Amino acid sequence: MSYHFSKTIDRPFDKAIDDVTQALQSEGFGVLTTIDVKATLKKKLDADFRPYTILGACNPNYAYQALQAEDKIGTMLPCNVTVQQTSDGKVEVSAVDPIASMAAIENPNLGEIAKTVQGLLKKVIDKV
Repeated sequence: MSYHFSKTIDRPFDKAIDDVTQALQSEGFGVLTTIDVKATLKKKLDADFRPYTILGACNPNYAYQALQAEDKIGTMLPCNVTVQQTSDGKVEVSAVDPIASMAAIENPNLGEIAKTVQGLLKKVIDKV
């Protein structure tokens, strides 16, 4: 089982981030965190890295349902979506597969929530 689903697109990196953010919003997600991995690695390690951003996406309704079903599920929230430059100059967008994430947790109440969120995140990837 893969832990993510991805799509490669041909557009500028910053435009891809904007497009992913808009697609997330259209499916009820907000972006709680934005981590510029390239800038962070440069600052902390003086290491050069390709453009790579992690968007911490949250759908409040489903996050609330998951927290009600499993109080430690916050360790696995928010749902991460990555946007990274590929070696050929394209951009790859990837989203975590919540079903794969929840597989380690033995709580059947999370299954339907994960399935729903998986569907929403797949729609996001399809839209970009």
